[in-house]
Amino acid sequence: MHLLNLGILAHVDAGKTSLTERLLHSAGVIDEIGSVDDGNTRTDTLALERRRGITIKSAVVSFPVDDVTVNLIDTPGHPDFIAEVERVLGVLDGAVLVVSAVEGVQPQTRILMRTLQRLRIPTLLFVNKIDRRGARYDDLLSEISERLRAAVVPMGSVEGLGTREAGFLPAIGPSAPAVLAEHDDELLTAYVENTVSYHLLRTALATQTRQVLVHPVYFGSAITGAGVDALITGIKELLPPAEGDPQGPLSATVFKVERGPAGEKVAYARMFSGTLRTRDRITFGGTSGTSGTSGTSGTSGTSGTSGTSGTGGMSGTSAGGDNGETRKTRDEGKVTAISVFDHGTDIDCDSVQAGRIGTLRGLAEIRIGDSIGVPRKAVEHFFAPPTLETVVVPGPDADRRALHLALTQLAEQDPLIGLRHDEVRRETAVSLYGEVQKEVIQATLADEFGVHVTFRETTALCIERPVGTGAAVEFNKKDANPFLATVGLRVEPAPVGSGVRFGLEVELGAMPYAFFKAVEDTARETLGQGLHGWRVTDCAVTMTHSGYSARQSHAHQGFDKSMSSTGADFRGLTPLVLVEALRRAGSQVYEPMHRFRVEAPADTLAALLPVLAALRAVPQTTETRGSLCVLEGEVPAAQVHGLERQLPGLTRGEGEWESAFDHYAPVAHGIVPERARTDHNPLNRKEYLLNVTRRVA
Repeated sequence: MHLLNLGILAHVDAGKTSLTERLLHSAGVIDEIGSVDDGNTRTDTLALERRRGITIKSAVVSFPVDDVTVNLIDTPGHPDFIAEVERVLGVLDGAVLVVSAVEGVQPQTRILMRTLQRLRIPTLLFVNKIDRRGARYDDLLSEISERLRAAVVPMGSVEGLGTREAGFLPAIGPSAPAVLAEHDDELLTAYVENTVSYHLLRTALATQTRQVLVHPVYFGSAITGAGVDALITGIKELLPPAEGDPQGPLSATVFKVERGPAGEKVAYARMFSGTLRTRDRITFGGTSGTSGTSGTSGTSGTSGTSGTSGTGGMSGTSAGGDNGETRKTRDEGKVTAISVFDHGTDIDCDSVQAGRIGTLRGLAEIRIGDSIGVPRKAVEHFFAPPTLETVVVPGPDADRRALHLALTQLAEQDPLIGLRHDEVRRETAVSLYGEVQKEVIQATLADEFGVHVTFRETTALCIERPVGTGAAVEFNKKDANPFLATVGLRVEPAPVGSGVRFGLEVELGAMPYAFFKAVEDTARETLGQGLHGWRVTDCAVTMTHSGYSARQSHAHQGFDKSMSSTGADFRGLTPLVLVEALRRAGSQVYEPMHRFRVEAPADTLAALLPVLAALRAVPQTTETRGSLCVLEGEVPAAQVHGLERQLPGLTRGEGEWESAFDHYAPVAHGIVPERARTDHNPLNRKEYLLNVTRRVA
């Protein structure tokens, strides 16, 4: 039996969850079609999803099509939940992109199609709601081709368009030979000679669909069922089956993690190779590789025989995506239970083979994005990380410990949503994509955890980059250094997008490797908060001096840590040295910028342009298309929500807004934004040493 892992994607309210219900009904998996409005659909299982009528979490359900088993993954349509879509894309064999016959191509549709094309995922289009008044056919096909920049092949015609009796008549459209001949010499010859056969046309269509050269377009209605049977046939015949060798080395990717009834982790994994069985012990984790610890030889510091050691650390912790680092460690665990998806439900199974999606239990440390067994190549983010942040304010009767646990579990399920705990102020900040996501987090905390919260005003998540080069060093047993360690560091700019690089200019054998590792790990952690409190990135940190006090003991006695260096000495000293080097280098705060595209009636520009200027949006190109005007430019991420709210009133409800993160730009207006620190504040030496060593040397 062939397998196909299929994603359903669309802009919000295009009807993709309704289409999922119709597909399951047509395949005989369910007897009655659920309704989004009634909150009884198979894939929207969360109470909040049913109440609001939107998909928030991806859901997997299976149905058979003759000899093909389709694992159908329903994804969110709202842009605020784009991270959920991102995780699904890496496990798909094909996709169905749903477009409304009434609303047409929306900004989210364009974003999804660009990503599907970039990832080379074969995609069928389903134009839904042909039974609705205002439904379109010919001009919508032109709109799809033009706005999605896609070669499309209509797979039939529509009769009774815009009425309850609307139907779809399947047949390869007359434009298909010309479209397909552009990529097929044999078909081109037959087209010129007027000898094109149905078999040749259908073969070329299947081949080019799987090569992502063309996109078949079906029309129909998820409510009435029109066109759905034709779509099912296209899914079976035009999309490629899942690949993978069940006898090969074990390799899988986790794309979703949820909690079971007993609070245990349940991991959803796509198998790419091998076979996984219950009671197997497996390795899993992020991308493999080691951090840089090599470099040219240089000077090393002096070692001493006395001093005080201290303990470093952070009073604030982070979870999720705020630190900007990729998890590199590998864990080990035993799979205690496996289930696979079949005929609309999940069934317990002894094993799961390559090509299938299974749920795994027993892996307490598993996280979304982890690779199981042999790691696949590192997966890039298909969509931008969140650029907004807000502080969670617990209600008057809220249990702070329960809130902390609840937020940690939410971040566990969505690694792009970063948490930042400030134990000094007893506050937690959460990073976001938008305001709707904030409302969903608030409702989820209340419904599932019984914790009521509000939020402070949303702010932009900035970053810092070093301006120049700065160096600092503190020697063991010299000056006011209370730690038994010598650490010298140099900070300098690195190429944009390179993150944080760490290297050595001292001999790797100059001191125990654990001390070098303590310096590197602490340096990366310290750069989570720069001179202005923002994460420092795109910089190179080089260790220029090192030294330690060798292990010593009194006669006839054991190890005396007051006379010998420990990892705590290096963890305690590194933040002081690194922050001083960064202070000498200087840092610049950068704010996230969105690339925007707004389409509005030309006669509304007089009202629109002053508002764009007031919110620091800079139009860079202007194009007139009949009575419409298209503006493209950039705008600070912090202003996007305000513009989205004002646009309908400024454009008589006819304006269309599309924006996505593009780059970071130096803060050039007003006061440089500061972010409250959650560490021991190495910017203030006296305060830091009081917190870390409980005394000032």
